Amino acid sequence: EPVRAWRSELPREDRKSVGTDIKTVQIGWPIGMPVVRKMGNDLWEVRTHMKDTIARVLFTVEGSTMVLLHGFIKKNDKTPASDLDTAKKRKAALKRTR
Repeated sequence: EPVRAWRSELPREDRKSVGTDIKTVQIGWPIGMPVVRKMGNDLWEVRTHMKDTIARVLFTVEGSTMVLLHGFIKKNDKTPASDLDTAKKRKAALKRTR
């Protein structure tokens, strides 16, 4: 749900680009660079290049289900620690509820 809310705030064209890349990963999993990069233990990012910016959606996989944890617009070369921490906390909360 947090990723859906974040994505809904994006301009229409960017929203479509992010959605297309997420769908590509869902259909083609496992998939690697340049669309997906491993970020940690059971944590990956969908890498979307848009017209003026770059978006990332951090996700995990539970069984055969892709669970979207956090989305953000990338402003630097390195993924911000705060965005990575948000995804890790949501992943931990997900594990506790399952």
